Amino acid sequence: MEPKMVRQMWQLIEPVHALLYYAPELTEEAAALGLPTDERWPSYFAWRSAPLGPAGPQLVTATYYSFSPRMVAEYVPAIWSTADPAKVLDARLSGVDRALRALLGDRVHSPELAEAAALARRAAEAADVAGRPLAAANADLPWPDAPHLVLWQAATVLREHRGDGHVAALLTAGLDPTEALVSFAAVGAAPVEVFASRRWTEEEWAAARDRLATRGLVDAAGVATPEGHRLRDEVERRTDELAAAPWRALGPAAGRLAQLVAPVTRAVVASGMLPTQSTLGIRR
Repeated sequence: MEPKMVRQMWQLIEPVHALLYYAPELTEEAAALGLPTDERWPSYFAWRSAPLGPAGPQLVTATYYSFSPRMVAEYVPAIWSTADPAKVLDARLSGVDRALRALLGDRVHSPELAEAAALARRAAEAADVAGRPLAAANADLPWPDAPHLVLWQAATVLREHRGDGHVAALLTAGLDPTEALVSFAAVGAAPVEVFASRRWTEEEWAAARDRLATRGLVDAAGVATPEGHRLRDEVERRTDELAAAPWRALGPAAGRLAQLVAPVTRAVVASGMLPTQSTLGIRR
């Protein structure tokens, strides 16, 4: 499986998973659980962490990697006092169900969507989750019956599988959580302001930039040097390599899945619910 194809598959499935954090139906579900909805983070941490059970702040910080520990501690474990993980899991599936039905209409019953769901599940079930806690936690969940929910759950397993591998690549490259963000901003993945959502202080950001400068990875202005670009390219190459197995297991059917899932991705993107830029470096 070519690295380019692995990355293209991620870019196709990421928006399908990400509607969990932005669809209005999920905001309604969060409010019904009693979670604050004046900002996105209480529900974000609840939706994403619930497969881990009533996880504490250190576990969530470790698995998410790039969030400030102080930020995580603002929401975890307080969210579990409002809604226990089992109820959160039920609510997130209900919200995703309603969101996809609103976006796709009668297409949720189409043979094409059923085929996409079956292929995506095959890929997800081929993912080796050893050493990948977020992927493993989602892979442990029972599969829903409806094809559009199978597709969403498979997309979630696959994107967390890639994300867990990305953390391994960052660790191998010697990039700590703050340095991971600073080095990514330095290659122009997104403006520095976008990364402020992870709530590292200006002092922490500057200290990470200084550490990278000492390694010759950024210049005095925080812009990546040629060596900095090479290191980030290597991180992304390793991430693609570590994410390739599920797509390799599908073989030529991966191309068919890409064809089938593209209309779903387009519907999510066309809704305008996703941000134009993100810390993942994917532009809408």
